[in-house]
Amino acid sequence: MKNIFIIGSKGIPAKYGGFETFVECLTARKVNKNIMYHVSCLGEDNSEFYHNKARCFNVKVPKVGSARAVLYDILSLQESIRYIKENRLKNCIVYILACRIGPVFSYFKNQLEKLGAQVFVNPDGHEWKRSKWNYWVKRYWKISEKLMVKNADLLICDSIGIENYIQTDYSAFEPKTTFIAYGADITPSILSNEDKKLIDWYEKHQIQSKEYYLVVGRFVPENNYELMIKEFMNSSSTKDFILIANVEENAFYEQLKQTTNFEKDQRIKFVGTVYDQELLKRIRENAYGYFHGHEVGGTNPSLLEALASTNLNLLLDVVFNKEVGKNGAVYFSKETDSLSNLINEVENYTPSQIGNLGKAAKERIRKEYSWEKIINEYETLFSKN
Repeated sequence: MKNIFIIGSKGIPAKYGGFETFVECLTARKVNKNIMYHVSCLGEDNSEFYHNKARCFNVKVPKVGSARAVLYDILSLQESIRYIKENRLKNCIVYILACRIGPVFSYFKNQLEKLGAQVFVNPDGHEWKRSKWNYWVKRYWKISEKLMVKNADLLICDSIGIENYIQTDYSAFEPKTTFIAYGADITPSILSNEDKKLIDWYEKHQIQSKEYYLVVGRFVPENNYELMIKEFMNSSSTKDFILIANVEENAFYEQLKQTTNFEKDQRIKFVGTVYDQELLKRIRENAYGYFHGHEVGGTNPSLLEALASTNLNLLLDVVFNKEVGKNGAVYFSKETDSLSNLINEVENYTPSQIGNLGKAAKERIRKEYSWEKIINEYETLFSKN
């Protein structure tokens, strides 16, 4: 039996988040009966439970601000080591999602090595580039990443771009890497266009099917909300621009008001969050187009979901997005008028042009990003190590 300990997600059952959805799918769709998953979960106690036949262990973590995620990983590692020792487990792999604990990583790695366990790391994206962090936090993230790359037995990159970055920037360590992407489903929403849930949502926000562009994602500056809003405002589109994001009237929201004056444009509508996944999928399916402005590394889950659901996807032209979208999307740069000109252009596309882009996008998901493919690749990797 292979024992795989997964550390770094908030846990399962998944409520939100890329890593959480990944762990949910990895455990729910498990095929190999010789794999046992042990999943750390951020909890209010230190209890244990089973979900998707995986052993889940809650880890209670004090609320210590932004350092809480670091402490969570450390406490999860300590608990994993205790459990492996106490139960004399063999054939263990500890899989850590994201590079938060670099300064103490070698200490725990040595302990796990003595127990015969391997440590795999998912470096995620360029966390040290995120604009929400101050200089010192960015420095910490970069140092932490370096130390985890140096000491990991294997780095599992969910993007070829990230794998190339690891191999190039940390070539002195000769890191051992492999590429396994993130996954998505291409099954259509179970909701019909006549479903009351959808009709009520459209009426509440005064939106019509196929008469809106959409963006779904974390409400942070590096996802280029300011660029997309300004460019949309400069376009001649008569459609709406719908932003599904956890805004909560925060400082960034107030900043956008000042820099864009979006409140004066009735087409731009911040509609809050949508946690009902089937409703969200149908909203994506009915969008005229989807904007994706992410630029901070990795295979982005919201991009995969858009390609699986929306026919017309307009993506920021960076290596990570082109790697995923290829010929199933159209691209804009950060130059002035690039996106606004593209919006004007795509509004003259014929239904068959849009349909062909949609088919190509779904084929990308089917061939390279289906959960079946991703689960098979993970189970093969875990089994042979």
